[in-house]
Amino acid sequence: MQKGKVYLVGAGPGDGDLITVKGLEAIKRADVILYDRLINPTLLEHAHAGCEFIYCGKLPHRHFLKQEVINRLLVEKALEGKIVVRLKGGDPSIFGRVGEEALSVSEHGIEFEMVPGITSGIAAPLYAGIPVTHRDYAGSFAIVTAHDKTPNGKPDIDWQGLVNSVQTMAFYMGVKNLYYICENLINHGKSPDTPVILIQWGTWGRQKSVQGTLATIPQLAEQAQITNPAITLVGEVVAIREKISWFEKKALFGRQIMLVRTGTEESKLARELKEKGADVIEFPKWKKEKAAVDKNTIKNIDVYEKILFTSSEAVYDFFAILAENKIDVRSLRGVLYGLSSKTIRALESKGFASFLCTEMKQEGKLLIVGDNQIKEEEPLYTVQYGKCDLFITSKKTADTKFEDIMKRQLEEAQLDTLLFPSSYSVQVFLNEASKFGLESLVDNVKNVVSMGMKTKEMAEMYGIRTHRMPEKPTVESLIHCLASEKELMKI
Repeated sequence: MQKGKVYLVGAGPGDGDLITVKGLEAIKRADVILYDRLINPTLLEHAHAGCEFIYCGKLPHRHFLKQEVINRLLVEKALEGKIVVRLKGGDPSIFGRVGEEALSVSEHGIEFEMVPGITSGIAAPLYAGIPVTHRDYAGSFAIVTAHDKTPNGKPDIDWQGLVNSVQTMAFYMGVKNLYYICENLINHGKSPDTPVILIQWGTWGRQKSVQGTLATIPQLAEQAQITNPAITLVGEVVAIREKISWFEKKALFGRQIMLVRTGTEESKLARELKEKGADVIEFPKWKKEKAAVDKNTIKNIDVYEKILFTSSEAVYDFFAILAENKIDVRSLRGVLYGLSSKTIRALESKGFASFLCTEMKQEGKLLIVGDNQIKEEEPLYTVQYGKCDLFITSKKTADTKFEDIMKRQLEEAQLDTLLFPSSYSVQVFLNEASKFGLESLVDNVKNVVSMGMKTKEMAEMYGIRTHRMPEKPTVESLIHCLASEKELMKI
């Protein structure tokens, strides 16, 4: 059997957009991905459906997989002829043990590449508004480990040389040894008034910064309950932060939102919320397969006077099925409707005038187009619209491969908002919540938001109280509401 290949990839510091193009291409090609705790889980969504995920995450005092086991897995999987990606937070060459992994792979004659990543010691300060060098403040920069293999775990550093030669210092994972670090820097000549900042979860929407001096920062960090992952940045350049801070000024900075998903497409809403500074957990993750085509229905598509599409994905899948079966779109004689404005936009992109379901007339033969979920909801559609036929475009199920990843995300998140973008999303949440212990989230989270009157009515039908939104909500109005300093009024 031909040997595979190993890519040792830096995933960047947390913001999923900070991975390199080459790193992302490796993920897309991978048959196996061994990933760490601090990588952004959304990166795994770029892998193909058959890719195997192996968690190698590490926590203080607990290694999920020991390094020798990781090394062995890289070799074993590559010897099976697979493309293997070792996905590591930040840059793999900076305290990432990539040298040990590369050596292990090399000794077995396996081809490999090392793909650099953006390291948190530079990225986290930038997201806090601090360049690590500046010609008025700092012409040198050092990356320093804040713990090592010594018996007490305290870094064995040439403190005098560090103080005398470097103007900006980034200590990695240094919260536990912060008193020790500050004490040694002061004892070897650094002024107690030297500016210091601790940046926890740098580049994430949950980023938290505490600023002080060498003399004050240990106590301030303790009071603020800062824990790892965190970067400690020491140097006069920290003072520039007040003038050029940018990330923490975003409208939704600090917000942690669960967006309930009903489809497999990339969510434009999630993207816009992230661009405004929020952390967004998209729940649940779905996978989609082709459904057996009801050829009798599409051959007689011209008999339907009304066609209702339940999602934008159903629109794209439906027209793809027509094309595959050589059905002329001019056979569509009925008026086209959508359950949401997003579905309407999808229909318009195909060149069809269409209308929201609320405008649909009672009379006329109706076809409802959607994934396999519409079969379960057939009684509800019958109550709402009368007698109808169904056309199933795809089979969609929750992707169990992401369940463990989702559980770890939820363990580290402090959600403040639960967002229902459609009426169907309410049912999806209630169906899937028990798998993750989220049944009480609707009562415990600060904000529960329904987009649109129909969504609000569906939530109320299940006893879920939601926040006020405009009659015709838009992404802009949603962001405005979430960014408001006043808590939204529950109804």
